[in-house]
Amino acid sequence: MAEAAGLDPIWTPGPERIAQANLTRFIRVIQSELDPHVVDYPSLYRFSIERPKAFWRAVWEFCDVVGEHGHTTVADLEKMPGARWFPEARLNFAENLLRYRDDRPALMFRSETGAKKQVSYADLYARVAAVAAALKTHGVTAGDRVAGYLPNLPETVIAMLAASSLGAVWSSCSPDFGINGVVDRLGQIAPKVLFTAAAYSYGGKRFNCIERVAGILQRIDAIETVVVVPYVDDAPDLSAIPAAVLWDEFADTQADNIDFQHLPFDHPLYILYSSGTTGVPKCITHGAGGTLLQHLKELALHTDLKRSDRIFYFTTCGWMMWNWLASSLAVGATVVLFDGSPFHPSPNAMFDLIDGLDVSIFGISAKAISAWEKAGLKPNRTHRLEALRTMLSTGSPLAPESFDYVYREVKTDLCLSSISGGTDIVSCFALGCPILPVYRGELQCRGLGMKVEILNDTGQPVIAETGELSCSLPFPSMPVFFWADEDGSKYRQAYFDKIPNTWCHGDYAQLTAHGGLIIYGRSDATLNPGGVRIGTAEIYRQVEKLDEVLESLCIGQDWDDDVRVVLFVRLRDDLQLDDALRQRIVATIRANTTPRHVPAKIIQVADIPRTISGKIVELAVRNVIHRRPVKNRDALANPEALALYENLSELQS
Repeated sequence: MAEAAGLDPIWTPGPERIAQANLTRFIRVIQSELDPHVVDYPSLYRFSIERPKAFWRAVWEFCDVVGEHGHTTVADLEKMPGARWFPEARLNFAENLLRYRDDRPALMFRSETGAKKQVSYADLYARVAAVAAALKTHGVTAGDRVAGYLPNLPETVIAMLAASSLGAVWSSCSPDFGINGVVDRLGQIAPKVLFTAAAYSYGGKRFNCIERVAGILQRIDAIETVVVVPYVDDAPDLSAIPAAVLWDEFADTQADNIDFQHLPFDHPLYILYSSGTTGVPKCITHGAGGTLLQHLKELALHTDLKRSDRIFYFTTCGWMMWNWLASSLAVGATVVLFDGSPFHPSPNAMFDLIDGLDVSIFGISAKAISAWEKAGLKPNRTHRLEALRTMLSTGSPLAPESFDYVYREVKTDLCLSSISGGTDIVSCFALGCPILPVYRGELQCRGLGMKVEILNDTGQPVIAETGELSCSLPFPSMPVFFWADEDGSKYRQAYFDKIPNTWCHGDYAQLTAHGGLIIYGRSDATLNPGGVRIGTAEIYRQVEKLDEVLESLCIGQDWDDDVRVVLFVRLRDDLQLDDALRQRIVATIRANTTPRHVPAKIIQVADIPRTISGKIVELAVRNVIHRRPVKNRDALANPEALALYENLSELQS
């Protein structure tokens, strides 16, 4: 594991960048008004967890949150869960995202089909006003659920803002979910209105949404109105959906102003969903105030987002990074939206986007960065990338070799921020930092106000050792509850069963001596051969160095009263796993980790199952090979891939 992180920084911010950072201004405010000992990031981080009341109120004021914060910052801080942030506060989420009403671009949209759209802040306010008025006419009030089954369109953002302006609760699924996947999610929350697209395009192929929506309506009686965006299909046939109305007809309402409903800090804003690979997805409900405050902290301080920036994250509307990206409007930046495949019409599609729209902060999955390298892309030779100053990565741990690739082939003067958190907190535990160096293979720092610790098997905090990523201090963006979890038992079981009063996130990680983090994968997928804990990401980092290997999946198989490591590999087209390649894989793993990491079996497969958000599903494969049921195959993008792992002869010896 020592190989994962470099001893010296791979990038260090220059004096000018540090001086101009929002975080530097924030440090000065804390230093002058609250604590003269706060002079840098480490001292600011200590302040944020030692004096959380002062810290979170300072974030509210520094980010100029629109609303009344009241006298009390937090009640019952000692309870986790149970702490109540800003219990006297009144605010509206949409009002904060619509505070700017000028002609600067709020949304810039591009599609793989070539579709383009731009919406100014003034126009965004007007469009949200019209949709909010229409929702109100259709009986939507505070607490009602409004859902989206949509691509990443400007209309998706507009519908969300319109719903939240009324105090309605927004929930969305990306259109690549099948009928069962949508019903498993939206069926639990009974939305009154459903927004959908007529169709969408991915990888050059067109997919119809209307047929699926008709099936969804047969199983969710609560939906009274379906609003159809004529995307990809300009004249959709709505005859199969009696409750349907086209977007322009629905939003054809004159409304000059929005009557923002000022509601409590913890009033529900979003319902997000767990992956659902082990059962019906959990409906994780997040409050408006906690989401807003946490996102402003992460965007303004950790990402150094300013009004002059154009920020992009490749995401679907079923992933929390969409919600995170949308909050950039509260800073007044330009949000760049994209619908389609990041590799269509060519592997350079994302770099074309960066240059074409002068994107300054760009985010994508770790897998995509690895795919760029395997495709041989050298964007620093083919693209300008002049505006680009920050690259974000999440979804899975970013391998050290991917750090090397970005600085070698993309851009040398770049803050490469691997970040990690989750749907559970609609934010991050570990993030980037514009005033800190980047170390190869590491996330730069723990998030401000997040008392993140790594716990060993006895529950003790450790440094430079691997263990369970935990958080022992309440923070504003904890879920307010799980939907329909009346006594809170499912919520407590999800995060607090292992250690009372401590959030255990399910990541296997290490805190480095200089304050960075290394994520080794999910702790519930941790391998235990001979009783030694191994993170699957440690193996992936080595295997996927090899050009022949496109991706891999690793599980532990119960064998002879122990656990043996089994590695599945998907190779480049027309390649076969022969003894020579198998030995190269073994040698690479052994040389860079330990003999314990070397798989007992290496098996070639044609596909690797993953969730719709793109994460590989180790637990589902482990259940298949142990002949245990996989409870919710509809949560998978390619459930048919699981059949490849059934009855493999290689696993019988």
